[in-house]
Amino acid sequence: MNSANNLKFYVNGSWVEPLGTARMGVENPATEETVAEIALGSVADADRAIAAARAAFDGFSRVPVAERIALLERLLAEYDARAEDFAQAMRLEMGAPITWAREAQVWAGQVHLQSTIAAAKAFAWEESRGATRIIREGIGVCALITPWNWPMNQIVCKVAPAIAAGCTMVLKPSEIAPLSGILWAEVCHAAGVPAGVFNLINGTGPEVGARLSSHPDVDMVSFTGSTRAGVQVAQAAAPTVKRVAQELGGKSANIILPSADIAAAVAQGVEACMANTGQSCDAPTRMFIPRGAEAVAFKAAQEAATAAVIGDTADEAVTMGPLVSRAQYDKVQALIAAGIEEGASVLTGGLGRPDGMNRGHYAQPTVFGNVMPGMVVEREEIFGPVLVMLSYDDVDQAVAMANDTVYGLAAYVQGDLDEARAVARRLRAGQVNVNGPEWDTFAPFGGYKQSGNGREYADWGIHDFCETKAIVGYGE
Repeated sequence: MNSANNLKFYVNGSWVEPLGTARMGVENPATEETVAEIALGSVADADRAIAAARAAFDGFSRVPVAERIALLERLLAEYDARAEDFAQAMRLEMGAPITWAREAQVWAGQVHLQSTIAAAKAFAWEESRGATRIIREGIGVCALITPWNWPMNQIVCKVAPAIAAGCTMVLKPSEIAPLSGILWAEVCHAAGVPAGVFNLINGTGPEVGARLSSHPDVDMVSFTGSTRAGVQVAQAAAPTVKRVAQELGGKSANIILPSADIAAAVAQGVEACMANTGQSCDAPTRMFIPRGAEAVAFKAAQEAATAAVIGDTADEAVTMGPLVSRAQYDKVQALIAAGIEEGASVLTGGLGRPDGMNRGHYAQPTVFGNVMPGMVVEREEIFGPVLVMLSYDDVDQAVAMANDTVYGLAAYVQGDLDEARAVARRLRAGQVNVNGPEWDTFAPFGGYKQSGNGREYADWGIHDFCETKAIVGYGE
């Protein structure tokens, strides 16, 4: 993945040399080998990209919606044409097993483009209320800061609705997993995105991210990442009163109701928790089971967790790859150690790499049983292949425990449909999944509480990139 563009930034329609000299290696977390080198931007690089976006905004904001939709359709065609390049990039930069990279990571970018295109065609860009005309128009220059765990999912969930709304933007992908972002800039160029509408610079959060968040010519920041970093973004943005949309951390509850097929529901929950090596903000990492069902539930959890195929990410049969970095591996190991120290039962997994693995940031799929509320592993977002299982006496207690968290991104309920629907209404989370549904990219995605604000996907994402203007006295 040593693209000629890795050491450049995409600004004002061209690949340009950085204004500084800082560089950073990109590690393949499966092998711990450096597979590419990227340039790291500076405040001056951020300023140059923001200036390009600002200069392009007036013209692009007046481009008819139909033309902006046609641009998104060209982006989709170019993205599809390079699907395997994206899959290989995400395999290398974040350790996604190649089948998962193709079927989930690359697919996510495709489906969100499709959903945004469909939503833009049906969107109420203008409407009349009596003699007042209501107009929804692009908010302006947007800073888009995206994470390493779902690179193209999050890039497309921000770039596509911003383009649909008529915004211009500067994207800063995660410096840990930047290769797919560079490919995306190449796709934007090939699709004919007008100069200055989309700009990309790589860099760190404390330098480039902070400048994007605080710059007075940026009208909106859309950030996905940790709650800690989200707070810093909001603080940097506050003096200029810009809009801040945040999709942050989670510690999502999965309530297995007594009416559920316990073994099947537990197995489904384990699989959902462990997907993407547990590195998903909406992963169902806290499982609540009826007291008395522990024997069945624990056995099912052990079997499901040990079914993961761990190994070479280029092997199409592998289902679980490494954690993204040594820092993430160390964090996960420390939290597993905390669970053991606090007395939770290790049903499977534990400390160290899986058997037979002597390199790479691979962690064992780990399930803790007999977890009590308040334990560190029950409270903190682990962001690894670790599930904690708690027992409850009745549904009211399960709901109370599920809601007892600073997070509120997602929740899960499994059991009788009517009962599950009733429980879903009581859960304080932005998205509640009932009985393992398919991924719905037209459903709003975002969180309550410290999981953020704003919503992504389809028309929900478009709304977040729009201002609402009322022209009073416009006439019928």
